[in-house]
Amino acid sequence: MKNTLGFQPLYKQVYEQLIKRISDGDWKPSENLPSEFALAAELGVSQGTVRKALNALEAEKLVERRQGKGTFVTEHTNEASNFRFFRLVRQDGSRLKPEGVVESIKQRAAKRQEQSVLALKDKEQVYEIRRLRMVDQTPCVAETIIIPQALFPKIDQQAAVSASLYPLYQREYGISVANAEEQIQAELANKQTAKRLALDVGTPLIRVDRIAKTINNQCIEWRSSLCDTRSFIYSVSVT
Repeated sequence: MKNTLGFQPLYKQVYEQLIKRISDGDWKPSENLPSEFALAAELGVSQGTVRKALNALEAEKLVERRQGKGTFVTEHTNEASNFRFFRLVRQDGSRLKPEGVVESIKQRAAKRQEQSVLALKDKEQVYEIRRLRMVDQTPCVAETIIIPQALFPKIDQQAAVSASLYPLYQREYGISVANAEEQIQAELANKQTAKRLALDVGTPLIRVDRIAKTINNQCIEWRSSLCDTRSFIYSVSVT
C-alpha cells in the first residue's frame, strides 16, 4: 500500500480507504465487509493494521461487529436513530420513543446563513421541514429542519418524513449520517413556539442547533430543535 498521505499512520490510511469505499457505495448499509484477512491481502498490509482501522470505524459507529458473522456497514433504523440522536430521556434516565408530526414542508431558496452552513450556492433550493416530536401524545420538541433540495429531491412526497429522518435519508437517497455537531443554549418560548408546543409564552426551553454530516464530512442537514425539558432531561454520553 503506497503512503500517499505523508506521515499518516498506516492504519489511518487504511481507515481513509475504507471510509471512501463505504462513501462510494462499494458496501451498502447492512452489507458484510470482506474479512480482515481478505482486506489485508487486498491492501497489502497486516491483519493487525486492518483490525485497528476497523476498530476506529466501529468506535465511530460507522461499522458494527457481529460475533461469528463479521463486520457490517451500520444501517440506520428508526429505533437505533432515535436512541442515538434523540437526546431527551425521562427523569429516571429511561429512553423515550418519540412520534413525529409534520407541520409543513416547503421548498424555497436558501437563506444566507443556510448557504454558509450547508455549503450551498446563491439561490440554491432547500426544503424547510417543520415537525413536532411527541411523547405520550404531548409535543415536547419543535423542529425546523433545512436540507438541500438537490440531495433530497421530492422528499416532500415521502410519507416517512414524520418518522426518524436518518433512516429515510439512507434508504431512499443513499446518504448516511455518520455524526453530528450540536450547540445548545437557553431560550424563552416566543408566541409562535408557545403555540406549537402548547406552552405559555416565556416558558424556558433548550435550543439545540445540529449540523448532521455524512461519512465523508459533508454537511447535509441543519436542524434547530426547541425542547420543553420540564418533564425530561437532555442527556449526552461522552466517550
